[in-house]
Amino acid sequence: MDYQEGDIILCKVIGIVKTTVFVETLDGIKGSIVMSEIAPGRIRNIRDYVVPNKIIACKVLQVRDNHLFLSLRRVKLNEQKEVLEEYKKEKSYGGIIKTISGNKTGDIIKKINEKYSLRDFLDNSKENPEILKEFFSKEEAEKLGKIMSSKKEKEKEIKKEFSITCTSPNGLEIIKKILGKYGGIKYLGNSNYTISKKSHDLKKADQEIREIIKIIEEDAEKEKCSFALKNK
Repeated sequence: MDYQEGDIILCKVIGIVKTTVFVETLDGIKGSIVMSEIAPGRIRNIRDYVVPNKIIACKVLQVRDNHLFLSLRRVKLNEQKEVLEEYKKEKSYGGIIKTISGNKTGDIIKKINEKYSLRDFLDNSKENPEILKEFFSKEEAEKLGKIMSSKKEKEKEIKKEFSITCTSPNGLEIIKKILGKYGGIKYLGNSNYTISKKSHDLKKADQEIREIIKIIEEDAEKEKCSFALKNK
């Protein structure tokens, strides 16, 4: 089991017993969600939120004895959107492979997932089609390479907003020193800034921005400046 606390994952609802929802991950690991982790506040009808066979995004709270203890209410809207988009993309990619490999599709996808994620592998093949030959015949790789090349996506932009203030006499110079190392930062006024990054891989871009913001926050603290990230 590769799941860690804090992971956002997709699960299928397999049953509801009194105040507990039982689920299964897409790779067959069992889990459960207690009523208090379904939604904030009082829940009158649990089926307003979950029903059997529904695919839902959950946050891993704890992994114990090969069982996942999960939360629905702690999943942020952007996290839910991201993981559902990835799921839809993987399903689409599975369909593409099926047109090339027919009955072998299940075995091929299983082998790919043992080493990579299906999405990452096929996304990478758009720029490097040679990697397809690891799992496909030469003819299949050529066909799949042409299909994936035609599906190259436009770059998308991800943006975060934050504020930073410094009351020292040379506060402006300190802020310039902290932020000047990074590109994509714009001043909005009133001590507010945005940092943005364009990428074909939004998940990777988001992680890179979060790492930069973490360093900025640490540097601000060292310089006794005030830092706040908006819309986490």
